[in-house]
Amino acid sequence: MASDPAALLTVRQLNQLYGGSHTLWDLDLEVRKGSCTCLVGRNGMGKTTLLRCIMGLVPVATGEMRFDGRDLTIVPAEVRARLGIGYVPQGREIFSQLTVEENLRVGLAARRRAGGVPDRVFELFPALQRMLRRRGGDLSGGQQQQLAIGRALVLEPTLLILDEPTEGIQPNIVHEIGDVIIRLRAAGLTVLLVEQKLPFARRVASDFHVLDKGRVVASGPIGELSDELIHRHLTV
Repeated sequence: MASDPAALLTVRQLNQLYGGSHTLWDLDLEVRKGSCTCLVGRNGMGKTTLLRCIMGLVPVATGEMRFDGRDLTIVPAEVRARLGIGYVPQGREIFSQLTVEENLRVGLAARRRAGGVPDRVFELFPALQRMLRRRGGDLSGGQQQQLAIGRALVLEPTLLILDEPTEGIQPNIVHEIGDVIIRLRAAGLTVLLVEQKLPFARRVASDFHVLDKGRVVASGPIGELSDELIHRHLTV
C-alpha cells in the first residue's frame, strides 16, 4: 500500500511480540498532518503497545514505521524526541521530587534548538506558571497531566502522542485538556491520542482507528465512529 503524501506518521505491516504473545498483527495505520487521530479499543488490544513501538520503548518484530518520511525503526529511542515527537505516557510519569519548573526544563535537553521553556506552554496552561516552585508530587492528578503535556510541548514537537490523557482526571480539567488539544490542532500540531472516553474523542478528534486483538479493524473520519462499531468492538 502506497503512503499518503499527507501522512506525517505511517505504520505498515507492524508485528510486535511480547514474551510468548503476539501483540500487534500486520498493523497498518496513518496519521495525517494536522489531524487529531484517536486510537480506540478495549483494554489489552494493543493501543499502548503501538505507542511504545513508535517511541522505541519496545522492540518491533517486523514492519515499517516512517515519521515525516524517515525510517523510525533504525532511530534509537533516545533520538526520537529530537525528531519532533512529544510523548505523554499513560500515568504521566512526571518527576515527583522535582519542581514544576524543573520538570518542564527536563524537556529542553531533547529540543532541536536552544532556548528556554516556550511561552506557549504557559499560555495553554497558565496554572503551571503560578506553580513553578511546587513539587510535581504535590500537584493534583489533573495538574500533573497538564504538567506532563506541557513538558512534551517544551520540545515544540510536530507530533504529540497522548496515552489516555483524561484517565483519572476531574471533569473540569478534562474539558481544559480538550480545549488545549483543539487549540494545538488549530495551530497546526498533529496529535495521536489513545482515549477511552468516547464523548471526549468525538469532541477533539478528526480521525479514528479501532484496535481489536492487535489489529486495526476500522478507520475513518471521527463522524463514522458509529454506534454499531462501538457495540461490535468497544462494548465490554
